[in-house]
Amino acid sequence: LQEAVQAGYTADETNNVEIIVKNLFTANAQDVINADIILLGTTESLGYMSGDLKDFFDRIYYDCLEKTRGTLFEFYVRVGFDGTGTCSAINSITKGLGWKRAQKPLICRGQWSEDYLSMAEELGMTLGAGVQLGVL
Repeated sequence: LQEAVQAGYTADETNNVEIIVKNLFTANAQDVINADIILLGTTESLGYMSGDLKDFFDRIYYDCLEKTRGTLFEFYVRVGFDGTGTCSAINSITKGLGWKRAQKPLICRGQWSEDYLSMAEELGMTLGAGVQLGVL
């Protein structure tokens, strides 16, 4: 899904906005502080976000708390069934950080479908166009 989002974000050849992809275990608070918009991706694990996303939030939360209020973000989740717990946790943490949603998150529920790739690409295209046009 990450590669599809990236492909969508960079699909427009006139897009001159830089995209930086970081592994959640190596991304840090300074990466977040420097970002204009953040896109988070995770799988659902036992009804909650993945351990790497939880670890990321644990490491950056207090360093970013006052420095990133108003930062735009969005997320996508690959879930087997529901996704409610994952979405709730992400929304709660990002609300505490004062981040603002850029659009509706992409929730890929149920059995794997190739349609998820086109949905992820569309998410990337929408975010890329929004940043390029200055509306995000």
